Amino acid sequence: MAQLICEDVTLGYEGIAVTENLNFSVSSGDYLCIVGENGAGKSTLIKALLGLLEPMKGKISTGEGLRSDEIGYLPQQTVIQRDFPASVREIVFSGLSGKNGFRPFYSKELKVHAKKQMEKMGISHLEKRCYRELSGGQQQRVLLARALCATGKMLLLDEPVGGLDPKAKEEMYELIAKLNKEDKITVIMVSHDISAAVKYASHILHLGHTPLFFGTKQEYMQSDTGKYFTSFPGGESL
Repeated sequence: MAQLICEDVTLGYEGIAVTENLNFSVSSGDYLCIVGENGAGKSTLIKALLGLLEPMKGKISTGEGLRSDEIGYLPQQTVIQRDFPASVREIVFSGLSGKNGFRPFYSKELKVHAKKQMEKMGISHLEKRCYRELSGGQQQRVLLARALCATGKMLLLDEPVGGLDPKAKEEMYELIAKLNKEDKITVIMVSHDISAAVKYASHILHLGHTPLFFGTKQEYMQSDTGKYFTSFPGGESL
């Protein structure tokens, strides 16, 4: 059984469908990239996968022992969030809240776990720094460490390289790929970057194009949809 399954899912608001008839599954260790034009329903799908939005039709379920609260989430950042006045340690440790229950203090084991995630992201030396003083790339590493505190099974990333310079963007992509390959963490990433999708992903879901596409990266490259969208210079056609 797959970790995450969407069966005949239609999503929308106030009775108006944004995307319809979604059928796809994600297995442990997959790297699924969700692409599509603005308004295609990518953000709506993210909300549904996180359990924040009920499908108008169909069913979203989990398997392979994955609980809905074990999906680590890295959202798109707003300008206000980038200016958040908290320390790196406070933000990373906040990812432990789901594991801490009603206890007022974090256990030794949880603290060790959080510090390991900071080490993994290369931000241990920034532990006492204020989040808003960091560069965009450093901030994303902090948020990724926070998401890893919540789960070791699946990461849901919404435009994780948005607003980053080319060097920081490539470093973030490589970090995510390493988590997927070496730590065996399932990755679901929303992106406008087709070139990154075909470079890193194992599977691609393309929304907003008729017919909707879901399949392996190789199948996408051979499809009419894939051939069309990968033909644009730079691959950032969406």
